[in-house]
Amino acid sequence: MLGKLARQHDPNVLIGFETADDAGVYQLTPELALVQTVDFFTPIVDDPYVFGQIAATNSLSDVYAMGGRPISALALVCFPENGDPKVLEEMLAGGLSKMVEANCTVIGGHSIRDDEIKLGYSVTGTIHPKKILANSGAQAGDRLIFTKAIGTGVISTAIKRGTADFAWIRGAVHSMTTLNKEAAEVVISGGFAVHGMTDVTGFGLIGHAREMAIGSGVSLRLHASRVPLLPGALECVRGGFVPGGLKANRQFAEGCVEAEGDIPQDVLTLLYDPQTAGGLLISVSEGDAEGLVADLCNSGIDATEIGEVLPKQRPLIAVLA
Repeated sequence: MLGKLARQHDPNVLIGFETADDAGVYQLTPELALVQTVDFFTPIVDDPYVFGQIAATNSLSDVYAMGGRPISALALVCFPENGDPKVLEEMLAGGLSKMVEANCTVIGGHSIRDDEIKLGYSVTGTIHPKKILANSGAQAGDRLIFTKAIGTGVISTAIKRGTADFAWIRGAVHSMTTLNKEAAEVVISGGFAVHGMTDVTGFGLIGHAREMAIGSGVSLRLHASRVPLLPGALECVRGGFVPGGLKANRQFAEGCVEAEGDIPQDVLTLLYDPQTAGGLLISVSEGDAEGLVADLCNSGIDATEIGEVLPKQRPLIAVLA
């Protein structure tokens, strides 16, 4: 739909919606630009405080994915007219706890009456105009590094159906409430030749890899066996706990994907799983890949090399066993 809209021409817009990047970037001065993003969604866990934490973590992630520093946020709330005010209080308190952790100040927001609860934030950050990590900067020869593990979509579906094991819930909640703050700090402060970065959220690993490949004019090769999976993710797929978002992601993106080798179908399915507050997908020069992974791991951040960037060719994304 965005492609049908009239284009605005503003030389201060450094990143708009043309490359499906994580956030917009607007230049204010030669040394300062704003990073702006917004996200909100319905509850995916039962605990309102934890839901608030997840909503805030997810909203902050897009600023970190650009290499920016979040500074302020506005809350977006939809809440039933006859809902329990205590639930709303807990949601906002959970979100605030993560904003405090991010040193990002909540300065207001907007709420409406809605039968279905929704919560999220519009987040503003800052960045140097010359230090933006767009999703369109990947270069042939780069290595792909991924932080966190995937599977929050299928596990959240199992939670909604009341069939998720406690260990699965614990692992997914830990992932969804872990800020990408420290990972981004390692990326931008370690002197590594990082050419592109994005966070893996609603479109799944394949969907966001596709955006990186198209925006960068390259192709990608992913190794399915190297992609970390959350505990219980495979069991959820095998149990049929597949969210509609996963099916939509697969239908949209699989035409540009070619699987090679003996890849288990449940693993391949998870590559399309929509993530909430997912990890960072980082395109870094081959010579810096090992050092970046080491620095991330030394900082307590799970990081794995999962693929390579290739010159543009067919298929756009090759998935190897």
